[in-house]
Formats: sequence, C-alpha cells, structure tokens
Amino acid sequence: MEVQVEKLSPVLMELQIQVPADRVTHEVDGAFASLQKTARVRGFRPGKAPRQIIVQLYGPSVRADVARRLMESVLQEALGEKGIQPLTQPSVEPAELEPKKPFSFKARFEVRPEIDKVAWKGLSAAKPSVTVSDEALKSDLARIQREHSTLQAVDGRGAQKGDMATLSLGFKIDGADRNETVETEVGEGKVMGPIEAVLLGSNAGDEKSVAVKFPENHHAAQLRGKDVTISVKIDELKERVLPTIDDELAKDAGSESLVALEAAIKERLGKELEQRAEEEVAKALVVQLCEKNTIPVPPSLVEQQSRMTEREMQSMAQMTGQPFRRTAELVEHIRADSEMKVRAGLLMAEIAKENKLDVTEADIETGYEELAAQSGKNVAKVKAEYRERGKRELLIGMILEDKVLTLIEKEATVTSA
Repeated sequence: MEVQVEKLSPVLMELQIQVPADRVTHEVDGAFASLQKTARVRGFRPGKAPRQIIVQLYGPSVRADVARRLMESVLQEALGEKGIQPLTQPSVEPAELEPKKPFSFKARFEVRPEIDKVAWKGLSAAKPSVTVSDEALKSDLARIQREHSTLQAVDGRGAQKGDMATLSLGFKIDGADRNETVETEVGEGKVMGPIEAVLLGSNAGDEKSVAVKFPENHHAAQLRGKDVTISVKIDELKERVLPTIDDELAKDAGSESLVALEAAIKERLGKELEQRAEEEVAKALVVQLCEKNTIPVPPSLVEQQSRMTEREMQSMAQMTGQPFRRTAELVEHIRADSEMKVRAGLLMAEIAKENKLDVTEADIETGYEELAAQSGKNVAKVKAEYRERGKRELLIGMILEDKVLTLIEKEATVTSA
C-alpha cells in the first residue's frame, strides 16, 4: 500500500492511497467466491452457477462493494500507519475498481493545526474590585425586606406603583371570546403598556377598555400583529406592607440579629464578587492568549461551537420568554466568539501537554462534590447523571481547563482595578 500525504492547509489534509493489484485481486476473488456459494441463478442449483455467469450478472455491484470496503479498511490502516487523527469524517472521492489493477483513491479531512510553541507566560489582566459597597448591602436588605412583606387590601385610594393588582381581561379574537385572569405588580411593566397605563390611579372594581396591538413576535401565533380592544376589570388591589429592617426581620431571615444578617450578606456578596472577578480575569487572559497565538482553527470545530452557542441562546430566550432574532450581526458575533473559543481550546490543550497536566480520579471526585454543592443534589446522584448522560469527559475537560488557567494566571501579572 502506498500512501502520499499532502497538507492542503494547516488544518486540511489529503491522502492519496494506492492499493496494490494483488490485494485488489484477492478481495475481488473472495467476494465472487462468497457470492457464488449463495447466488440463485435460473437454470442452476443454488450455489452451482459458474463463476463467469456470476461475474456477468453481479460484476458491477460486487466491484463497487469491494471498492467501498477497501476504501474503509485501507483508509483506517493508512491513518494508523501515519499516526494521523482526523477531526472530521474523511471525504472520499468515488473511485472505480478494476480487477487485477492497483486501486487508487483520495481522502480529504480536517486535522488539528501543528503548534510549535505556545506563548502563554507574561500575560496581564486587571481584577475588578471585590469590595461589597454600601449600596449593594442596602439593595440586598431591601430584597429580604420585600420577601418578608405582606399584602393588604388598598383602602380609599387608587392604584400606585408597587401595588399588586388582580385583573380580569376579556377580548374577542377571530370571533371567539377570550378571558383570562392576570396578577401583576403595578408599574413593573409585566403587562402591555396600554393596560399598565389605565391601572395607575384606578380603584378596585373599576372596569375600562383599552386598544392594544399585539407584537409580531407574541408567543401566541393567533395574536401576532392583531389590533384588539381589551376590557380590563380590577378585581382586587393590594398594597405591599414592608417590615422594619431590624433584629426581628433578621430573625425571620434566619440570623440572630441585624448585625449578623448584614455580616452574612457581605460574606455572600463578597464571594459572588470574587467569583465574577476571577471569571473576568480568566476571560481577559484567554483573549490575550488567543491574540498572541493566532493559530488557524478547523472550520468544522468553529461550526460545531457556533451551533452549540446558538442553541444555548435559543434555550435562554425561551426560558426568559424573550424573542430570539437570528440576525446577520448575531451570526457574525457568534462565529467570531466561537472561533476564539476553539482557538483557546487548542492552545490550552497544547499547554496542558507541554506541562504534563492531567486529571486524576481525586480531581474528578472533587469536581463531583463541587457540582453537588452548586446544584443542591447529593454526590451519588450527580455521579449517576454524569454517567448516564456521558458527561464525564466534559467534566474532565473543564477540570483540565481550570488547571491550565491556574498555571497561566501564576505566570501573569494581575492587578487590582
């Protein structure tokens, strides 16, 4: 077998393979001999038809089948012989096989680029502040205060921002009556603008009519772009009563005192700020790593990453009830981001290889424990989920990436912003 390797680009390779005539003859003879034993030919008993008759009847299909099997087996042999690992399924040019003659074909596929040396030392990044501000503390206290608030019926006044209103909405669409009950917080923009406008100043029991136009991207297809008159009745109006921020509220929130609650809030917010700051540093270092090492990236990996990113964005849009618009600008942004992620992955894999970084079973166990703590599940359940869904390799990749980032950061200059 003769194998010629040609690099069409840093990430695209082509093999020209020639199978010797004796192997071709052996494979063809074997195929015809096997078929001759089972072929049913009119005028002959099963398995007794002469070879020349079998060749006349089945020659083209047998040769095509032998060619296909030879290309599959010989290609794998050639890749193993040359130590090549394709990133994509090889694209093989159709080739015609002739008995007793050498059989040649070409196979083209993407490969990882060759990386001589990665420049990863001496990078720099600014770490955002991790100090919890007084405003952040007050905001979180206000959130806890709101969580422990009560609602009571509004007496003697119209609706104000922050009140909770229960609404009965009714309208006709395509000749059919539609009615629904909605609970909303006045002034928060959770209902359509015209409805929100009539709530302010209205009293419980009031009924008003408003003209609305449903947006073109409304979740209900039959309402998209429709002009509708909606009757709005305020069934119930309640105001939120906030508790005093004191030791009693702190106890309701699970702390011994207000001082203890504030300390707990500062600790939690501080950890969140630290996590975000570390993520910003890592992101900045990865961007610099890619800028310093502009290696070519395989298009198939970029396309794969782009599809994954787009699916994640679509899922997030569905979860938040927001429309997903696939614009040309968004596609370009996703592709650029995906290209950087692929390049970073290739570079970090090379850094791990150069520095003999690996993932031990102890590392994996720690990873399971951290996932369990984040999700609130027990470790055994997390392990089972990762086994069932085939995510173990993904976890290993994440752990190895963290090790590489830790190594890069040790050799980087990180300043406080």
